[in-house]
Amino acid sequence: MRFDVVSIFPEVFEPVFRRGVVGRAIQRGLVELHAHDLRDWATDRHRQVDDEPFGGGAGMVMKAEPIFAAVDSIRPANAGPVVLMEPWGEVLTQDLAGELSHQPGLIVVCGRYEGIDDRVRQGLADREISIGDYVLSGGEIPAMVLIDAVSRLLPEVVGDDASLGQDAFPGPQGGYPQYTRPAQFRGLGVPEVLLSGDHAAIERWRRDHARTTKKGEGHLASAERIVR
Repeated sequence: MRFDVVSIFPEVFEPVFRRGVVGRAIQRGLVELHAHDLRDWATDRHRQVDDEPFGGGAGMVMKAEPIFAAVDSIRPANAGPVVLMEPWGEVLTQDLAGELSHQPGLIVVCGRYEGIDDRVRQGLADREISIGDYVLSGGEIPAMVLIDAVSRLLPEVVGDDASLGQDAFPGPQGGYPQYTRPAQFRGLGVPEVLLSGDHAAIERWRRDHARTTKKGEGHLASAERIVR
């Protein structure tokens, strides 16, 4: 699967995905990651990609022209949908990550400043995605979260299929408490059932102790807008 990310800070992606599950997937050719500098599609000598908002207001707005030009340039190599990392977008869930993992690729546009010219949403974007109710400095970290969540669902990316299944969120319950050696540590022990070898009892214990995921509603807060 191919990911093309459009950002004013493309250099931040390579160190994050140099190692780990996605890094190994990139080395094996299972995932392609291309981070593009939006300023390469600016048309003035200052490489400006933002401007003052019509109607006034604080901050700057990312211009439509360089984003359209960047996506037009990328499209011949990536037939996947265009995703805007936007604070008011649909919230990234395991189900959504699974849906996106069936695409041939994703073109991910990272917001900054006070937002993106809305004509990008109207005329270019296929999806708008947020990662939750909190404020970040830009869309780069949300884009990394999206790439990681989608990549690990691709065939052969995660070596242990059973582990991948445990990571899924099919309902309101998430994972269960996990333990490893030593059996005793600083006065804290491992539940005896996990040491019993009784697999049926262990499965019952895990079901009974499954943790409930906390899911918020109305994710409209800015997950990508800069704090001033």
